[in-house]
Amino acid sequence: MPGTTDHDPGAAAQELVHSAPVRAVGRVGLVAYGVVHVLVAALAVQVAFGDRERADKKGALVTIAESGPGLVLLWITVAGLVALVVWQLAEAVWGHRTVPTRQRVRRVAVNLAEAALFGVLAWSAGSIAAKGGASGASPTFATVVFGLPGGAFLVGLAGLVVVAGAVAAVRRGLTLGFLRELDLRGAGLNRSRLVTRVGQVGWSALGVAYGVPGVLLVVAAARFDPAQPTTLDAGLQAVAAEPYGAVLLVALAAGLAAFGVYCVFDARYRKA
Repeated sequence: MPGTTDHDPGAAAQELVHSAPVRAVGRVGLVAYGVVHVLVAALAVQVAFGDRERADKKGALVTIAESGPGLVLLWITVAGLVALVVWQLAEAVWGHRTVPTRQRVRRVAVNLAEAALFGVLAWSAGSIAAKGGASGASPTFATVVFGLPGGAFLVGLAGLVVVAGAVAAVRRGLTLGFLRELDLRGAGLNRSRLVTRVGQVGWSALGVAYGVPGVLLVVAAARFDPAQPTTLDAGLQAVAAEPYGAVLLVALAAGLAAFGVYCVFDARYRKA
């Protein structure tokens, strides 16, 4: 009814977060998220061939910010990621109301997990941009949490959550669950097939890549070792040190690059 939003703050908020400007900035965020993963893939290839560059999201963000135009791009990335957080939280609160309760709970959990991921990356990107492109030294998640009461348990729990999320990402890729978020009508058969294959490879690789830090967190907790490396970069370095590690790392990098490309398709075809 006309004027309903004037007396219903919830409806007004829903209208705002589903507005064209927020959606547009969110799509920019999806593209930026894809660019970050393409850069992580490039850094991972460098690790495979012996380069000691930091091959994780923070390393990718620093790479973006290495020039003046890069800093502008980084601030645009921050804005896009913040819009994505708002978008995902809105979906968690107001979306999925017509689906069965069990499916709704699962989809809301995915929305909240993605909002958290985008939020952490937005914070990192904003911090680096505010410092003019310098990441600075900072303690790792495991180091901070080990200092808390029950720290080892919390680190192990976090590791299990990360592993569960990684398994969910692989499952999402293999079962084509990501297609539920896309509207490929009008994309054409060939484009639809391309999006499907790129998404399938990309989501599966994403799960494998981020499952490694989860396992490292569990290992650190089991050993009660705050010094145990637990980052994505540490995991990729460990893979590179194994027999045929370079080959595996290049294959994983190709998968992460595929995910980056998928993010661009996601920005184009994400349901409004």
